[in-house]
Amino acid sequence: MIPAWLAWLAPLGSTFPLACFAAVLVGGCAASSEIPPWFDGIQRFPIKTVPVQGHRIAYLDEGEGPPLILIHGYGGSMWQWEYQQTLAAHFRVITLDVIGSGLSDKPDLDYRPETLIESIRAFMDALSLSSATLVGNSMGAGVAIGMALIHPQRVHRLVLIDGLPDHVRDRLASPLMRRAVDSHLPGWLVRVGNWFFSRAGTERVLKEIVYNHALLTPAVLDRSNRNRQRPNLIAPLLSIRDSLPQWEQHFATRFHEIRQPTLILWGEQDRLFPPQVGHDLHAAIPHSHLIVIAEAGHIPQWEKPQAVNRHLLEFLRP
Repeated sequence: MIPAWLAWLAPLGSTFPLACFAAVLVGGCAASSEIPPWFDGIQRFPIKTVPVQGHRIAYLDEGEGPPLILIHGYGGSMWQWEYQQTLAAHFRVITLDVIGSGLSDKPDLDYRPETLIESIRAFMDALSLSSATLVGNSMGAGVAIGMALIHPQRVHRLVLIDGLPDHVRDRLASPLMRRAVDSHLPGWLVRVGNWFFSRAGTERVLKEIVYNHALLTPAVLDRSNRNRQRPNLIAPLLSIRDSLPQWEQHFATRFHEIRQPTLILWGEQDRLFPPQVGHDLHAAIPHSHLIVIAEAGHIPQWEKPQAVNRHLLEFLRP
């Protein structure tokens, strides 16, 4: 998912007062926020943390049985999977904030695709998981694809929800999001924009990725905006954005190598990547099955959870 501040800043110039710059520098250097005791969703689930490659990863771990790892998209966090926690009645549902996102640590790293993939591999090692089904949304689907290609023995099955395609920039149907991807504003200016304009930008972007705007209640907008305001968030997101050429070179040309059974779910009303992108991904991945979710946008697992969960259960049950 494209973060709000990028979309908001795309049309802006580069003349902000120095006082604003100083204020953002102070905020940008703040220590990492404490991990809250509970995940604030439709229910309260205890948040756990585990050291992975020297960094703290925050996650939820509910239920027993075959493990599912849920991987959120660009600029997102674990809350986008709140309605999948009910799957814990059948599976061990593990929902993490990817390194550089949400409540997890945001170290000064080069966030290449391989960095994110190896972080998931090390996260599985830390939880003593030899293999799992990976369920990824948007960029998270790209990370799941990378795991399936680099560490195929660790991926039992694959679920891609409005996943990361090849030729990402060309396939983006949203002018707003395309401007965000094309933006080359300096990091300090992005932090300024995030500081002052995040709330309005958050609503603007959520209305782009969620089809049913009635779901965007004040509580949802506030929660998403608070996620955008977490300390040290900007640098990882800019690094991930700038690494898109590496995704194109090292992974997007290898979809045909995926051997795991793969379910592709796609929002019928996805304004970022229209359903045709899902059809193309389905054609490129052997042993894949495509289902289009009616009246859903880019995060159908949140917007249409009953339909998505039903399809997940049908795909994953023996």
